[in-house]
Amino acid sequence: MELATQIGGSVTDGLAYLGELASLGGRAAYYTFVAPFKGQPLRLQRAVSQAMQVGVLALPILSLISFFIGLILALQGAYELRRFGALNYVAGAVAISMTRELGPLITAIVVIGRSGSAFAAEIGTMKVTEEIDALETMAINPVSFLVTPKFLAMIVMLPCLTIWANFMGVLGGSVFGVAKADFTWPRYITASLDSLFLRDVVTGLIKSVMFGITVTAVGCHEGFATGGGAEQVGRSTTRAVVISLFLVILVDLVFTALFYFLSPS
Repeated sequence: MELATQIGGSVTDGLAYLGELASLGGRAAYYTFVAPFKGQPLRLQRAVSQAMQVGVLALPILSLISFFIGLILALQGAYELRRFGALNYVAGAVAISMTRELGPLITAIVVIGRSGSAFAAEIGTMKVTEEIDALETMAINPVSFLVTPKFLAMIVMLPCLTIWANFMGVLGGSVFGVAKADFTWPRYITASLDSLFLRDVVTGLIKSVMFGITVTAVGCHEGFATGGGAEQVGRSTTRAVVISLFLVILVDLVFTALFYFLSPS
């Protein structure tokens, strides 16, 4: 009975947490897409600043990681394909793997480490120093002021970063293709494009938008839930990273299964 009680309590707490995330995400979406038509400011300047932090400054590390992942995929794929004399399929394997799955996932993981943790630390510090209470005293909604710019920046920049990650992954794979699989650069790019369908790219971009919403909701929620003291800020940051990684993988699983069952046979 004690084990069943613990399991039930964990499930209830998890569902309650997901409900809190959905509530926060819903309010952020309201202030992003609905409130501006009712006369409330959108704070585009803050959103642009967040987009610079989330997107532009993440390009160097994302480019490097995606390039190496593409090269690793080509090497691993060639390891098996050469047994069947099918090295010409390396380009397609890398392109499909990056656009459907690894491009959005790598981008989300990089953004979690850079920005999801930063969201939790920033809002958590404001919570500890009572700046959020000051905002409420001045009749400024904290969700509108703090979360909405991050929400808008993430849903815009995550797909852009995903496209760039896909390109760098294909570029990394082309290094092996040209060096060891008798491709030329134009032929490798052509083979990659010929292997892709529009749905491959679109499904990856849909995933990236959902990943952005998830990372924003978790990071901001953990920031708002921070207790008193600097130690709690560190704990909130750690929780934001761990929970974001788990939920991103879960969202990835859900949407991959959804696209699989909805795709034409």
